[in-house]
Amino acid sequence: MSTQSAQYTRVAITLHWIIAVLMIAQLIGGEIMGQLQPITFRFEVYQLHKSFGIIVLLLSFARLGWRLRHTPPPLPADMEPWERHVAKLTHILFYVLIIGIPMAGWLMVSASPRNIDTMIFKIIPWPHVPGIPQSEALESLFKDIHDYMAIAAVILIVLHVGAALKHHFVKKDDVLTRMIPVLKKRS
Repeated sequence: MSTQSAQYTRVAITLHWIIAVLMIAQLIGGEIMGQLQPITFRFEVYQLHKSFGIIVLLLSFARLGWRLRHTPPPLPADMEPWERHVAKLTHILFYVLIIGIPMAGWLMVSASPRNIDTMIFKIIPWPHVPGIPQSEALESLFKDIHDYMAIAAVILIVLHVGAALKHHFVKKDDVLTRMIPVLKKRS
């Protein structure tokens, strides 16, 4: 572990924002892609969704690995104990979701009796999860998990952004500036 700093590392900040943008785009895209027409266009969008999902999964593992080796900045000293617990729980839940949502999607595709190959950006073949039997029931289970986790992610993102804004505009501490270094601490 490295020593504690007052700000997140550049790698942590970069991974945070890339994953955040991709996750929000994936959540929006996932909500609308089933309604797209014609079917050939919808197929292409699904393939892109799978491609970006794999990218999120890989970046999330990189982010988790980085986080385990680099101590995050300390929480503000004036935070209540329950706020500290909620902040830590929120970060744990984010890791569960940014890894779990794409994993559930990968499992869903792997279990699908349609057996559609995944080609990352139409170039790199991505295998199905080994040992997953193809079954409509299993595909449906993983789809439900994928969907419910996506709903949980939307809720968690709203709470996370709200808390960050509260810290910046109400508490006027440096919580938000640690992840957006160009911002100045409010006084």
